[in-house]
Amino acid sequence: MPLTEIVSFKAVLQKGNRVQVPKLIRWQFKMEPTQVLKVSLTAVDFYSGWQTFYARMGKDGRIVIPKLTMTLLRGEKPSLAGYVMEVTLEPA
Repeated sequence: MPLTEIVSFKAVLQKGNRVQVPKLIRWQFKMEPTQVLKVSLTAVDFYSGWQTFYARMGKDGRIVIPKLTMTLLRGEKPSLAGYVMEVTLEPA
């Protein structure tokens, strides 16, 4: 049974513009890597607005953020790696 409702969580932006979906959320909703998700995210304590895109989760539970989305999100900052991100996942 794939994700059927909206779920939000906070995650640290990892190297390579990736965020890790917590294992508890993956288990609770029995998320599958083949499901397309609508991902919305913003940086906590750094106002840059929301950015939304469609993605699939990898087998390791990570979602890769597209380069254009990261460029729009970071603004003047050189990199957001290590920043806390508010992530919202919903079924596409």
